[in-house]
Amino acid sequence: MSISKEWLLSLILVASTCNCMPTHAAPLLQSYRPVILMHGLMSSPAGLAELEGFIKDAHPGTEVLNVDAYNGLVSGTRMWTQVKGVYKKIKGFLDRATDGVNMVCTSQGGLVCRGILEKYSLPVKTFISVASPQAGQFGVGDLKIFFSNCTRNNAYLLTYTKLGQKISVANYWNDPHHQNRYKKYNNYLPLLNEEASSTFRSNFLNLEQLVLLGGPDDGVVEPWQSCHFGFYDQSEQIVPMTEQNFYCDDSFGLRTLDEQGKVQIYDVPGVTHGDWGR
Repeated sequence: MSISKEWLLSLILVASTCNCMPTHAAPLLQSYRPVILMHGLMSSPAGLAELEGFIKDAHPGTEVLNVDAYNGLVSGTRMWTQVKGVYKKIKGFLDRATDGVNMVCTSQGGLVCRGILEKYSLPVKTFISVASPQAGQFGVGDLKIFFSNCTRNNAYLLTYTKLGQKISVANYWNDPHHQNRYKKYNNYLPLLNEEASSTFRSNFLNLEQLVLLGGPDDGVVEPWQSCHFGFYDQSEQIVPMTEQNFYCDDSFGLRTLDEQGKVQIYDVPGVTHGDWGR
């Protein structure tokens, strides 16, 4: 489905609407579910400031937590460390949200948030993943920030090592030509996708809605279909979400959510990777 970026941003507002009854005698009032925003690699809360303002202007009174953690180069910290650190940052916000919250997470932040959603049992109602490589990354643009001499052909020699796995981008580097190494040495993404525990699956199934946004003009996520849980096979042909092993095996609950009508996928042309927060 191809639709405008502005309409997609309005999804956040629709997802934020909830009906709340403050007392048994009070009339039913409309209010807006709190929203957590999480930025991506080499970014910061400032990168989502315009989106935060859009939400607050459209729905005055909406509580928005624009997570201030792992900014700039620090966003290269290994993913499990970020999962634990961001969880600590948002826990108080979650505890105060009696009707739950929604999460809008961009780029690498979408994978941080999914790690949080699988590791912890949370009152998150809607998870909006924006231009996030949920099935992995096989483009060296961001990887070169940390491994300047790497190429697609040799990156696996760096990423699938103990040292390499200390860098966030290596934690979701998915080389379709070296899947044995990916499964053996990558200590993050396989644990969310193919090898998710029953606890991770149960926690992820707490979601009421999963929204996946991405498009062919992204320019950073490679393949861009990874934003929709699609990815390359060994011939670098795209295998769509519904044919991925982690979907067919329902390893972390994605197929269950989809069969329940809780997964929305949007193909958004004309929006580059850096445009989503603006």
